[in-house]
Amino acid sequence: MTPARRVISEALGTALLLAVVIGSGIMGERLAGGNAAIALLANTIATGCGLAVLILMFGTISGAHFNPVVTLSEAWQKNLPASDVVPYIVAQVIGAFAGVAAAHLMFGEPVFFASTHVRTGGAQWWSEFVATFGLVATIISCSRSRSAVTPFAVAAYITAAYWFTSSTSFANPAVTLARAASNTFAGIRPDDVGGFILAQLLGGAAATGLFSWLFRAAPTDLAVAPKKT
Repeated sequence: MTPARRVISEALGTALLLAVVIGSGIMGERLAGGNAAIALLANTIATGCGLAVLILMFGTISGAHFNPVVTLSEAWQKNLPASDVVPYIVAQVIGAFAGVAAAHLMFGEPVFFASTHVRTGGAQWWSEFVATFGLVATIISCSRSRSAVTPFAVAAYITAAYWFTSSTSFANPAVTLARAASNTFAGIRPDDVGGFILAQLLGGAAATGLFSWLFRAAPTDLAVAPKKT
């Protein structure tokens, strides 16, 4: 695949992922009648299903990272040329904001509006560390042992992590940045973005170091390096 196709794949895949995350959050909240658990459940199911589909769609083109942490992890493992790192991350961030805009337009919301949803503190940062650690661990372990199941394993992990982490598992710097521009169910206050991203980077680095050592074999194909929410 040409560099242009890989970059477009990352941008489009990330945009669709954010449309799923934000759109299902809005729909869930509107239909849940104030029941936050039902809204979160709707958001979780849609995100998990959408993520599996998107990884299957774009995995053979770009690896379906949709996540700067995954891109950095793949480059660290030498599965991705260093020259692709910046284009991938730029495409992911642009795609993430495009996906937020698309979701807002579908539901009659402003294209962008800053979130007031407070997500901060040690428990939330630790949750993001754990969520991202688990995501990268899932990708590395499955891609080096049973690559065909990786899309489904990643989707299942993110579905679970929505519920076992207090932060609802953003686990993705591009997603975190874009969700700050959405004052909806899935949003995050702009002031809280920095702590989340730092925790995500640290969690991804820890998982890459440990699981690259635990699973010594090289990945067998490009489709096994996806991303989250």
